[in-house]
Amino acid sequence: MKKRLLTTFFASLSLLFNTYQLKAQDYKTSIGLAIDFGNGATFAGPSIKSFLNSKTAINGEVLFGANATILQAMYQKHGDIRDIDGLKWFAGGGPSLQLQSWGSNLYLVPMAGLEYKFKEVPISSSFDWRPRLFVGRHSDFSSGRFGLGFKYHFR
Repeated sequence: MKKRLLTTFFASLSLLFNTYQLKAQDYKTSIGLAIDFGNGATFAGPSIKSFLNSKTAINGEVLFGANATILQAMYQKHGDIRDIDGLKWFAGGGPSLQLQSWGSNLYLVPMAGLEYKFKEVPISSSFDWRPRLFVGRHSDFSSGRFGLGFKYHFR
């Protein structure tokens, strides 16, 4: 089941990269609120996103909830969706470190989602699917995790 989900996820990423053309981003850096929810606890906290070039960005989040703190950094590839101004797709992933009073856990988090930048105001909203693969002695995969973001843009 886990292999089938991962295969489906990476096949979807490949389809996205081949279907949509990449164009320049509308902003350089943004800060905002990130919410990680789904199977298990809900986490929320500040986020920052900075574009490295017109197609790639680094997104960092510090999330709090369920007596834990999560530090994560995601590499993201971005592209426009034809015929819908302001809507872009993104895909990527990165490491996630969950810190708790009894120890820490390392996760690998792939992600794929959509970001909508509002016209006339420097604000965007995003929604993504971010399954989590636990890296440790008893590896585990959680496919039911999602992200919701609200960001203010700087040029």
